[in-house]
Amino acid sequence: MNTTRRFLLCACGAAGLTASMPAALQARTALPSISMAEHERCMRLAIAEARGNPMYPFGAVIVRPSASGGAGETMARGVNDARENPILHGEIACMNDYLRRHGNKGWADMVLYTTGEPCSMCMSALVWAGIGGVVFASSVEGILAAGIDQIRITTRQVAEASPFYSGLLLGGVLAAETDKMFLERKR
Repeated sequence: MNTTRRFLLCACGAAGLTASMPAALQARTALPSISMAEHERCMRLAIAEARGNPMYPFGAVIVRPSASGGAGETMARGVNDARENPILHGEIACMNDYLRRHGNKGWADMVLYTTGEPCSMCMSALVWAGIGGVVFASSVEGILAAGIDQIRITTRQVAEASPFYSGLLLGGVLAAETDKMFLERKR
């Protein structure tokens, strides 16, 4: 990975994420250091949202991280509703909820947590919004293994194709739980 890029894609395992990263890899956004325990707490909120759609359990939450390192504030929620509207993936539904509640501002201070790696459409929308971070559980490959069609473009590929985007990326948070959820989903 090019070290001049301002993002990091992890397969999990880093505690105190930004505190331990070299300055060259830290996002230009002013996100506070977020512990792995906090990432997991927020991912559990996204998992709870995902239970709202047992066939396609893609849930998301947008969180404003706490400057003190404690629990962040949940700013928006969303779950996949693509049967109603083909673009209402969990991330887009969550972004729409954020817009309804807070307007089109403050994106750089927010982190989106989602049960599945954002597809290219969702990641592109997050990039255009300038969201401060994206944290996902199951990878595109994990979702494909569960029999759910995916466009084979990763979040990393979208971010790398967007030289103006400097948000933080983290993958694999609670992936064992979400991989199981996708495999055991209602069909």
